[in-house]
Amino acid sequence: MDPITALRRIGFLLERQQAPTYRVRAFRSAALILAGLAPAELRRRTEDGTLTDLKGIGPKTSTVIRQALAGDVPEYLAALEDGLAPLVDGGADLRGALRGDLHAHSEWSDGGSPVEEMAVTALELGHEYLAMTDHSPRLTVANGLSPERLERQLDLVETINGRLAGQGFRLLSGIECDINEDGTLDQSDELLGRVDIVVASVHSKLRSDAGAMTRRMLRAIENPHTDVLGHCTGRLVTGGRGTRPESQFDAERVFAACVEYDVAVEINSRPERLDPPRRLLRQAVAAGCRFSIDTDAHAPGQLDWQAYGCARAQECEVPEERVVNTWPVDDLLAWTRA
Repeated sequence: MDPITALRRIGFLLERQQAPTYRVRAFRSAALILAGLAPAELRRRTEDGTLTDLKGIGPKTSTVIRQALAGDVPEYLAALEDGLAPLVDGGADLRGALRGDLHAHSEWSDGGSPVEEMAVTALELGHEYLAMTDHSPRLTVANGLSPERLERQLDLVETINGRLAGQGFRLLSGIECDINEDGTLDQSDELLGRVDIVVASVHSKLRSDAGAMTRRMLRAIENPHTDVLGHCTGRLVTGGRGTRPESQFDAERVFAACVEYDVAVEINSRPERLDPPRRLLRQAVAAGCRFSIDTDAHAPGQLDWQAYGCARAQECEVPEERVVNTWPVDDLLAWTRA
């Protein structure tokens, strides 16, 4: 077994099961170190027991490397694979119909991995496309992308697509754009017109009164660049950041506007969000909304979290034909460009 493949797979499985970041980082860092080693040096260090002399490779990761080079499945990896189970009951048919994910982050903002690692993992999961939607500049706490940095990322997306050409996969450019307090979007019209996917989300003043929040969301939905309304209530139900109540807004007006302006309501699959709540998800279904089932992944292993969103979508009777990321990429892009 290739040791880099083994280390990446361990990182993926740990992220998938929400392991602490420091555990994941150890394996992903070791994979990057190996990628920079000449094969001859790797063999020499393995034979003479000096792998751990390399900064970033410890006893556990060096054991994985040695066992992989010996032709075995590393014991650490085998134990994780043996414990692999569905993340949640239900939603399997819908998950099988999904062709991609329209909300993901990289190390360019507050994610933990390079853009290419996110893209390759999505390809390995069987996705036909992944939208890289790092944060917009106003969200400084998440290292949001200035216009200049977004321009550079657009070039990188083009380069990665060139490397992955012929594999039936496309990395889409995108942005998770902050909805400013006045409802405008936190990026220039020119750049919003260039990216493939715009996810518009509220990240500030989440406890505004319902009237102010409704006006803010409606103006963003009316913006012709908005494709997806991200995690609409902003709630947190569990996790390291604690809990946070739902934002208050007029759901009837907001979902009616999503139908009128053909904006998809995101079904956010992150376990700490699971947004919107079931009652609002059912209301959006009844209103006739389109949906996008996304992971909001900040690490490669989290790209497998779509199962959580699919299970809730099935429970709330979301019609498959109204889920935009079940569409082929050309149909999806025709919709966003319209």
